[in-house]
Amino acid sequence: MVTATLPKVRGKLTPDAPLAPLVWFKSGGTAEWLFEPADVEDLADFLRDLDPAVPVMALGLGSNLIVRDGGVPGLVVRLGKAFAKVQAEGLTLTCGGGASGILVSSTARDAGIAGVEFLRSIPGTVGGFVRMNGGAYGRETMDVLVDCEVVLRSGERVTLPVDALGYTYRHSELPEGAIVVSATFRGEAGEPAVIQAEMDRIAAAREASQPLRSKTGGSTFKNPEGDKAWRLVDAAGCRGLMRGGAQVSEKHTNFLINTGDATSADIEGLGDEVRARVKAASGVELEWEIQRVGLFESPSLRLRGEGRGEGHD
Repeated sequence: MVTATLPKVRGKLTPDAPLAPLVWFKSGGTAEWLFEPADVEDLADFLRDLDPAVPVMALGLGSNLIVRDGGVPGLVVRLGKAFAKVQAEGLTLTCGGGASGILVSSTARDAGIAGVEFLRSIPGTVGGFVRMNGGAYGRETMDVLVDCEVVLRSGERVTLPVDALGYTYRHSELPEGAIVVSATFRGEAGEPAVIQAEMDRIAAAREASQPLRSKTGGSTFKNPEGDKAWRLVDAAGCRGLMRGGAQVSEKHTNFLINTGDATSADIEGLGDEVRARVKAASGVELEWEIQRVGLFESPSLRLRGEGRGEGHD
């Protein structure tokens, strides 16, 4: 993209923006452009006027993401404070796409809305929950979602009901390049003290079983039908396995961690090695749950679009 050809914005548009500080693994390259829109209209107008050939990717809290070392070509959209509000009315929650799971669940508690406590345990934003059908502790986003508003790659704003999202395990059929700007959740009546107790139980369970104080990306692999990814990884002898500065967590083997100086190539390569060992040991082919985006190559090749990864919200 050439700066002179970019549409005007009211928000913040940054070239060659480092992404490592914005993701939990603290590794990876830069975004060709990072756009932090002022509001929904700013985002819609910009995407409408942006060259349709420019790829667009949304970035939430960066908790379930490997940004490859060559960086991300095109435009990365990060929703800021204007998209991080949550309002409760009756048993319904209207949530901005940039709102955290902690804010959603806490607002629900204060309003006496039960059923969304599980969002407390997912380190992400509403946009990511909607795109990935985020879930934990027996519940998924599809269980509480009513509808969502998205800005399509064309700049068009549309509202999609939950039935239009084609949800499966950790997957939706949201259009490529679409940005989730808000979502409506519906819960059930509950007592704030009981809701808080469930949130506390979930938080304690996470603290006890997951390496929350490490540079990590959350659950690395999807659970296969009828089994647990961590059990298969452990059975394949991968607990503590290292590649460069990346390691399979000793505490929870479905987590990869950056021990200090890991590159994204170290982390992704370790994940692929684990997948190969599990396949050899059990015959099961683990699927990545963590999204991998961007280029393996050097940033100088970025405009040629080589080595682009999967999209992520």
